[in-house]
Amino acid sequence: MVRKTKEEAQETHAALLNAAEQVFAAKGVTNTTLNDVAQAAGMTRGAIYWHFKDKNALFKAMCDRAFLPMEVLLNEITSSTDDDPLFALRRLNLHFLHKTAGDERQRRVFDIMFHRCEKNSVMQVIEEEKAKRDECLNQVESLFVRAVALGMLPPDTDTYMAMQANHAYLVGIVHEWLEDPSAFCLLQKAEAMVDMFIAGLRACPPRISAGCNTQATPAASPAA
Repeated sequence: MVRKTKEEAQETHAALLNAAEQVFAAKGVTNTTLNDVAQAAGMTRGAIYWHFKDKNALFKAMCDRAFLPMEVLLNEITSSTDDDPLFALRRLNLHFLHKTAGDERQRRVFDIMFHRCEKNSVMQVIEEEKAKRDECLNQVESLFVRAVALGMLPPDTDTYMAMQANHAYLVGIVHEWLEDPSAFCLLQKAEAMVDMFIAGLRACPPRISAGCNTQATPAASPAA
């Protein structure tokens, strides 16, 4: 009986997240109420409050569910020292773009974040997620650090800026594609776009200079 209750709770939790995705996408985060989500899920507000403290918690859980598979892959790739780090970066970037283009849930959540989410409405969530985001970016930077250590990139490569450029490139592609998915087929063009970035990185990586350096915390060396 306990097992059945747990399974039912999990089903309710998933149904509420599904409903939240649909309503956030249709109305925007600010204009959506918990009543809207409850009605879309065919439940009461009490069911929502049983699982989520407030709308921010619901929004955060929706995002976490969508990004969990990517976080698992990121941990897998960056924890292994056997792979070519630039090949690992290519694999990670392709997975990100293919997942966005081929997975309806991933695409919908990104669309909500980019186009249906007023920053002031989820500022608390954004602040809470910043540490997680920074950790993920540090993991990506570790791939560039390994590439330098293996002689695949010059010793004076600015690994922090390389990571930032990679992140901005991917987010920019997804943002623009979501504006007009008919402009190009992301599934078909992802490989060419990723290979173009990595080829440019190999040919002309960002270099450490004596100028302005906004890096707060350098990634740890793989040997550390």
